[in-house]
Amino acid sequence: MKAIGYQKMGPIETAGFTEFSTDIPDVGAHDLLVEVHGVSLNPVDTKVRKRAEPEGAPKVLGYDAAGIVKQIGSAVSKFSVGDEVFYAGDITRPGTNSELHVVDERIVGKKPSSLGMAEAAGIPLTSITAWELLFDSLGITESDNEAILVIGGAGGVGSILIQLAKKLTKLTVIATASRQDTIDWVKKMGADHVIDHSKPIDTEIEALGIQPKYVAALTGTEGHFDAIINLIKPRGAVAFIDDPEVLNIKSGKQKALRFAWELMFTRPMFNTPDMDEQHKILNRVSKMLDDGTLISTVTNNLGKLSPKTIVEAHKQQESGRVIGKNVLEGLH
Repeated sequence: MKAIGYQKMGPIETAGFTEFSTDIPDVGAHDLLVEVHGVSLNPVDTKVRKRAEPEGAPKVLGYDAAGIVKQIGSAVSKFSVGDEVFYAGDITRPGTNSELHVVDERIVGKKPSSLGMAEAAGIPLTSITAWELLFDSLGITESDNEAILVIGGAGGVGSILIQLAKKLTKLTVIATASRQDTIDWVKKMGADHVIDHSKPIDTEIEALGIQPKYVAALTGTEGHFDAIINLIKPRGAVAFIDDPEVLNIKSGKQKALRFAWELMFTRPMFNTPDMDEQHKILNRVSKMLDDGTLISTVTNNLGKLSPKTIVEAHKQQESGRVIGKNVLEGLH
């Protein structure tokens, strides 16, 4: 089968993305073999490219996909050959930038019928991340009527997190954005208030007269951390998805704050007993997209998957100016 991978870790200019032929992967007992028709680009793609040296063959990235089931493992019970599916994969297995891909059925959902393949591929990783952050990491309940601050509201995770918070809870949602196009976008996603994260966010929050109990720290956590401690309610909670080098969480002791990390790959990486929660999340998100409760966060289709389009997708992701999600058509 055909796949696209990079040949050297580091900057995008020297990564050497190339199309090559490789073996069709073996299908395990719980696995689906999926014909990939759409993929998306996430920050994790650029992070892995910078840090992981390929071993022997080019390294295949891609952590979102939508496609058609072509083969099922002996223990598969949730899907059949011919089903249209979408999922975010497992970072410990080869990526989705290939013609065919193997994935555990317990982290796969039914593709929304209202979305095309490429657009559907822009949903899984961010929606699972946002869902787990809200309901697992922060422990929010659907009756919660506190306020949440979403730092980086116009990105992929922020875009779907704002919608989930507004549709599934009673939270007041404050999102950060610093440009007119990102301000307009987070308002479209449903944010109740917007503040400027290019300014001190604790001062911006104080001007609103609202003290959030929860903070979703999606980007720039290190630079905003002191302000987060200042602005959050006592006995509040903060969840992170980015990679700050150092955080002095001791500064949160006086307010008795809770801190949590969110990584949507944790369940498949460690084969947790509740791994099929991701299957349930994706099916619920799929239904919400189909009935209009949620709207797509995909803003740009960069065309058919190729070394050239992947390089462009990485460059756009690293620019820090992507709104929502970028997607690509599969190799088929």
